[in-house]
Amino acid sequence: MKLTNEKILICGGGGFIGGHLTRAFQAQGLNVVRAVDIKPLDEWFQKSPDVENLVLNLQDKSSCDKAAQGVDVVFQLAADMGGMGFIENNKALCMLSVLTNTHMLMAARDAGVQRFFYSSSACVYNGDKQKSEDAVPLKEEDAYPAMPEDGYGWEKLFSERMCRHFEEDFGLQTRVARYHNVYGPFGSYDGGREKAPAAICRKVMQAKLSGRHEIEIWGDGHQTRSFMYIDDCVFGTQAILESDIREPINLGSNELVTINQLVDIAEEIGGVKLERRYKLDAPKGVNGRNSDNTRIKQYLGWEPSVKLRDGLAKTYAWIESQMLESVAG
Repeated sequence: MKLTNEKILICGGGGFIGGHLTRAFQAQGLNVVRAVDIKPLDEWFQKSPDVENLVLNLQDKSSCDKAAQGVDVVFQLAADMGGMGFIENNKALCMLSVLTNTHMLMAARDAGVQRFFYSSSACVYNGDKQKSEDAVPLKEEDAYPAMPEDGYGWEKLFSERMCRHFEEDFGLQTRVARYHNVYGPFGSYDGGREKAPAAICRKVMQAKLSGRHEIEIWGDGHQTRSFMYIDDCVFGTQAILESDIREPINLGSNELVTINQLVDIAEEIGGVKLERRYKLDAPKGVNGRNSDNTRIKQYLGWEPSVKLRDGLAKTYAWIESQMLESVAG
């Protein structure tokens, strides 16, 4: 299925990834008819004037029915989530996103939607396979036997199964991507929901503005991750939706770095060197996580390829502009 004239709904359209998807699809001339988010419109990261922008709580079935009315394709990105600090301290809120996913699947089925994309997460993977900082890339089958991230990961894994069974039982074509740490401009960089790349860019910028050349790092800095730039996420999301991939698939970079190395890159971009203070009792997640991209390369002949240094430079520049604007204001 190649997207052409289909009517598209973006759930979570006021969020980071949803906003980028909407803009990218519009740039291609695709027919995004509706974007939905629970946040007030003035809090959306990006708004597109040619789209019907609705403020709805998609945990409610009636709101999902309204959102799905008259559309052909659904991108379900809406979720109550954030960085590791938020995930570890708000497990019940993360689990409640299962209402959004369940009700959106029901609404899509009832509205005769042709295809449904669900954004899952690498947090579904078995924790026993992520204990070492020398992270062995996670293959899709490593989600079972199930031992995902408590709260958020369980909700994502359950919703993956819902997608599978809605396709089996009702014929709703579903596609599922397991996102690995997406970052870039036009997203959270403070307030508690931001993820590591944005948080570190903000901390480096704060150190420069304050003149206090130090930075707090959660954990010992040796934990490892891979980070996917938003442009790769957008391309991969569309490609997976259009594909014949029937099982959940990794969508992430395989450029593995330690958190200390991530700080190194941000310092280099910011032109500063900071004293590091490690907060060992802070939420830090698993010790090591990386994406195995064997399957996506087999299916699509492609994998995320934006280098972390390049993507982080763009992210840093945007966060810097926002912070300087705030200071000036």
